Amino acid sequence: MFHAGISGARGRMGRAVSQVLDARNDVVVSARFDWGETADLSLCDAVIDFSTPEASVDLARRAAEQGSPALVIGSTGFSPEQEAELHKAAERIAIVRSGNFSLGVNILIGLVEHAAMRLDAADWDIEIAEAHHRRKVDAPSGTALMLGEAAAAGRGADLEDLRTAPYDGVGAEREVGKIGFSTTRAGGIVGEHTVLFASEDEVLTLSHSAIDRSLFAKGAVVAAAWVRSRRPGLYDMQDVLGFRQA
Repeated sequence: MFHAGISGARGRMGRAVSQVLDARNDVVVSARFDWGETADLSLCDAVIDFSTPEASVDLARRAAEQGSPALVIGSTGFSPEQEAELHKAAERIAIVRSGNFSLGVNILIGLVEHAAMRLDAADWDIEIAEAHHRRKVDAPSGTALMLGEAAAAGRGADLEDLRTAPYDGVGAEREVGKIGFSTTRAGGIVGEHTVLFASEDEVLTLSHSAIDRSLFAKGAVVAAAWVRSRRPGLYDMQDVLGFRQA
């Protein structure tokens, strides 16, 4: 039995997390709150946060100041300065941060890195396409960037060195070895991600489709149960799922 809190409780993901937690008999929800509301964090072993970058950073700062609780952060769209704040907080508390809590997506990340490692950058272009609902405000999605980072890692580089600007208008030919991104925002799409490896002779497509957002909520709850007893540090779902030794 452990005590959980939900940050961003009134949002779409917050409500999904509430439903998952309320259906379990091994968790007590001790706090439900949104940014600007006061919550007693001492009541929680772990807080699951799907809010905004600003709210997530504020939560991490408050938790770090008192040395608890552990956090599971699913917010995306952080600035470099906000990223630095999370790393600082992780010196005092355990944080699981992920752009996607799906088992399938985390397996896809490994497949993308392996494919990028095996397929010569001189012959194979990489394009990452993602689609989400019309209310999502950051682009590319956190998951798309995770996939891009995996592809770049497979080629022994950092994504910031390989990422190309969006295509628009008339320009130069595609630069060899770069990684491109494209984004769709429409309707109620839960989440679609496709990584395309294309050579002159063939195309390899790796993709994942989210059918119900409850899969993300379930993954976040698994992460909360895992992180509540961990030492301070910044973890991700690769750690939670045992794909990387933590």
